[in-house]
Amino acid sequence: MDAENSLHGARIGIVGTGVMAEAMLSGLLDRRLVDASRIVCSHPRAERRAALEREHGVVTTSANAEAVRDADVVLLGVKPQMLAEVMPELRGSIRAQQLVLSIIAGASTRAVGDGLQHPAIVRCMPNTPAQIGQGVSVWFATESVDEAGKARVRAMLSALGREFEVHDERQVAMATAVSGTGPTYIFLFIEALTDAAVHLGFPRHVARELVLDTMQGSAAFALHSGKHVAELRDMVTSPGGTSAEALYQLEKGRLRTVVSDAVWAAFERTLRLEATLENRDDNSTSRASRR
Repeated sequence: MDAENSLHGARIGIVGTGVMAEAMLSGLLDRRLVDASRIVCSHPRAERRAALEREHGVVTTSANAEAVRDADVVLLGVKPQMLAEVMPELRGSIRAQQLVLSIIAGASTRAVGDGLQHPAIVRCMPNTPAQIGQGVSVWFATESVDEAGKARVRAMLSALGREFEVHDERQVAMATAVSGTGPTYIFLFIEALTDAAVHLGFPRHVARELVLDTMQGSAAFALHSGKHVAELRDMVTSPGGTSAEALYQLEKGRLRTVVSDAVWAAFERTLRLEATLENRDDNSTSRASRR
């Protein structure tokens, strides 16, 4: 089943229309995968709802339950700290045949599934370049998600860029530290290299263009060549040359170790956030059962 057919006639309910959820919304509409009239977005602020209606032509509401009521796919895009508040609102509104796609950072399928008392959950970690259709999304589906549901997920995520299904949910947490947080590392390196170019004497606008074009071209070359990046690096590192001297300083500064430490720190932070959200949901479910 191709992307267009998998979403044909589908209704989408979006709870929490933040930056990433709006990026997906824009991609779906730009590629004409879903008609705007079949998308309902919830948001607490009237001005935000008005902007969504004006810019995308979608239906909006302040009630989360109303957004998901007739949806075939429910997209959860609320902030992690809002999860415990939103779950009780949706718990009685999610139907058995609905698919829930969560892009909430650090929210496991257990936390979302238990909170909604619903088994068909997909957990996804997109990244910032999704806003221009060049993102990477890593996703995991529970056993209750059938092939038709997975086809719909692939179609929705293809609107953001490339998508990768994994069969171990832990890999979504791992991807959070690599592709999810990865743009942050790259932006910092771009900033540092730009500042170094300014220090040399380039005007900042020239330095910025030099660095961005170099980053873009290098990534494209690495993708096109199919070679290991170590081989590409060796190709431009002449004995006693400028690249060799620069690499010596980077290695002396423990660049590899610092990057590895940063990625592990992000991964461990994701696991702590998962545990916090699961415990919070356990407490919320326990209180609800006593009522």
